[in-house]
Amino acid sequence: MRPIGVGEQRNGIFFYKPMELKELYTFSSTVLDSSTLWHIRGGEIEAFSDAGQSQSGYSAAHSDAPKKKVVVLGTGWAATSFLKSLKDPSYKVQVTSPRNYFAYQWHRRSPQHCGSDPQYFQEGTFIFLNKKYGAEYEEAECYKIDVRNKKVNCRSTQQSSLGGSEEFEVDYDYLAIAMGARPNTFNNPGVMEHAHFLKEVEDAQRTHRSVIDCFERASLPSVSEEEKMRILHFVVVGGGPAGVVFAGELHDFVTEDVKRIYSHLQKYVKITLVEATGHILNMFDKRITKFAEEKFLRYRIELKTGSTVVKLTDKGNSTKEMSTGEIIDIPFGMVVWATGIGTRPVIMEFMKEIGQVFLATDEWLRVEGCESVYALGDCGTINQRKLVEDIAAIFSEADENNSGPLKIGDFKEVVYQHLGQFAPLGGEQTAAQLPGDWVSIGQSTQWLWHSVYASKLVSWRTRFLVVSDWTRRYIFGRD
Repeated sequence: MRPIGVGEQRNGIFFYKPMELKELYTFSSTVLDSSTLWHIRGGEIEAFSDAGQSQSGYSAAHSDAPKKKVVVLGTGWAATSFLKSLKDPSYKVQVTSPRNYFAYQWHRRSPQHCGSDPQYFQEGTFIFLNKKYGAEYEEAECYKIDVRNKKVNCRSTQQSSLGGSEEFEVDYDYLAIAMGARPNTFNNPGVMEHAHFLKEVEDAQRTHRSVIDCFERASLPSVSEEEKMRILHFVVVGGGPAGVVFAGELHDFVTEDVKRIYSHLQKYVKITLVEATGHILNMFDKRITKFAEEKFLRYRIELKTGSTVVKLTDKGNSTKEMSTGEIIDIPFGMVVWATGIGTRPVIMEFMKEIGQVFLATDEWLRVEGCESVYALGDCGTINQRKLVEDIAAIFSEADENNSGPLKIGDFKEVVYQHLGQFAPLGGEQTAAQLPGDWVSIGQSTQWLWHSVYASKLVSWRTRFLVVSDWTRRYIFGRD
């Protein structure tokens, strides 16, 4: 359930996909040459030279000219969108990432899908690279960005018995940083050690195993009644889209599928959703928020709003009531952390090096103060120009007849078109906030969500596999 919108910019079209924090994937993005402005729009590339001429298609690359090297760090949404659009043969492309695939994230956030074959919602990076001219891939993680020497320092992530870790440097002419973000723990003690996350495929598989392990443990005859209640208490921290989707579908998974085997344990199961603000899904329309809260109450999912987690242990967490300041200990068998995203350590070090508090870019995603470096997706923040900076150019363009005074009719309206946002709530029901202040809730909206979901997958292969997985689940149940 990702909110999806499209808006206009003066220099092109961008796609805006906010989640817990802003993500921006732009197809009017990249300056790859000092003399040529590459305007990527809907898969078609236009080149604007210094002389102001424009041509559609590819630039005329000289066969004897050395190729400039474009290094892409990451294989997520931003990197994949960029790689799919970059079709110019005059550049040598190298991708460096610890994972050699792109994974569609909503399968990672649903307990019912965590047990599915990961190949259903993964697309190998090599499929994109095979279409590029001389493109290469290295399975490694970047741990330092050296902008002065135009190098990135990387280390291999391969687990081997050869001993030692392979470290190497990669030179670049242009660097596209698309490393995404990490779960935001707010530096709370015990979160990294004891919480489950919803970020990577490995997180989804670990979460699925832990849910099953909790029931296996609770079914043992030596476990006391009190211990069963603790083990089968599932706590979800974060009342945003990810946390709400997980809590709703965890309820479906437990009450519809796990119940077939562990029906005698159902009376011990409890799901608690912890949210720091007063309501869940507070970025949605109030009608959706109210419906979701009422639905969760019917599901007997406890909503603990106005509470923040301050500490985690292996058997419980400590929450602070925002209204009273009281600290309450909550025992659990499993906790899922879905409180948004934070900055990766390598990006934090990079920001210190270039003297920035956050990784700021201009409208073309160029990192401010760095030559030939771009930040795409969650790792960067667009520093929008203020209207006053462009006011002279705006008035000059609006005054087409050079009459001096301007009227309202002289200005061209820029319209932001919001395509809607969805919130699957479990029970085969989805809430949707669509254009025109239209709110739709129910099973029919669930099918609309499935359609949008499938359309956002990156290939027909993954679309076929995901739809077949839905069909299999509908007929035979979840794994």
